[in-house]
Amino acid sequence: MKVLLFGGTSEGRELAGWLAEEGFGLTLCVATEYGAALAPRRPGLEVRTGRLDRAGMEALLAGGGFDCVVDATHPYAAAVTENLRAAAEAAGTPYLRLLRQSDAEDGCQKAADLAEAAGLLADLPGHVLLTTGSKELAPFAVPGLVERCYPRVLPTMDSLERCLSLGFSPAHIICMQGPFSQELNAALIRQFQIRTLVTKDSGGCGGFRAKAEAARETGCALLVVERPAQETGLTLEELKTALKEARV
Repeated sequence: MKVLLFGGTSEGRELAGWLAEEGFGLTLCVATEYGAALAPRRPGLEVRTGRLDRAGMEALLAGGGFDCVVDATHPYAAAVTENLRAAAEAAGTPYLRLLRQSDAEDGCQKAADLAEAAGLLADLPGHVLLTTGSKELAPFAVPGLVERCYPRVLPTMDSLERCLSLGFSPAHIICMQGPFSQELNAALIRQFQIRTLVTKDSGGCGGFRAKAEAARETGCALLVVERPAQETGLTLEELKTALKEARV
């Protein structure tokens, strides 16, 4: 059975390693060279690097002889998921979605999107730790807010240059590779005297719980940017079971 797997997420990499060890034919698609560097190295696992639009996805499916498409992209990559689902349908290839469970709590403050989160921060005091990713910083790069923000981004030149171009202070840019423990999150909150931590509802695999617990421990406010859409899909274990059954 030949699987086309999209996703440089932590659970996507875990699934890729499992599929290769189980003897599935596998092509793992990741968007960046950084994602490719983190991908597991296994016999029979082919890694394809580069962003694809719907036409590119359809071309890949048309020539690859794949039996199944697995979407393990980030829950906030809504456009990628929409394109991949449509490309799979057009190709007549079964599509499975690996879904992270939501971890957001009723007790935290929530925003429908990044722009609303930035607007809410205007009325909240003190320093802000941004853990939304380097591609989502523009709404926070406004006078009166950008000076208060500490963006935590991946340790790549692209991420650093994006932060600098938006006007974030070099002294405030935290370039680190996760996963981040509760202890490390709490230490950063204390070190930079953070009053509000901004995060996506990224689920357990995305480190949400460790951030939420660190905010609670330090008395820091937690502002959660909600997911763009409610999805249906399978957990990692459910997906493994489904793929095993499909191979029989």
